[in-house]
Amino acid sequence: MLLVEMKVRGITLDPVTNMPIIILRDLENSKSLPIWIGIFEANAIASEMEKLTPPRPMTHDLIKNLVEGLKSKVKRIIVNDLRNNTFFATIELENNGTNIPIDSRPSDAIALALRVNAPILVSEEVIKKAKKIDMTQLPEKEDLGEDKEKLREWLDKLKPEDFGKYEM
Repeated sequence: MLLVEMKVRGITLDPVTNMPIIILRDLENSKSLPIWIGIFEANAIASEMEKLTPPRPMTHDLIKNLVEGLKSKVKRIIVNDLRNNTFFATIELENNGTNIPIDSRPSDAIALALRVNAPILVSEEVIKKAKKIDMTQLPEKEDLGEDKEKLREWLDKLKPEDFGKYEM
């Protein structure tokens, strides 16, 4: 599997559904990957991007503390599949020289990777598949009608400077 290292470039809102989208971009700024995520996961990612420290550990902070408490390390996360317009990821842990793959939603894996400074990798195949996402199968806030084509055009034209407050 050919992997591409990517960084979180920002979080934006889908103009049609108002769902958060995390934008990953490769190190050469030649490939982008938008991933629709939930509002709570977007908050967890944005909080880490802004280096906000909650008074008590949130879920992703707890996971980080558990991994470190068990003397393990997050080696990397991999966005490794896209099926039926749903992204899949793996968190690769290392414990006593043993690699342990953990199934994860990409948003949770990314939130954890940001907290532990682990590399974010994406399968080249996922990047290719993402360019062909069927816009008719997107989660719908309401009937999108003709706005599906507008959303496709908007995504095709996204640039890093469009990400606003959470641009990295």
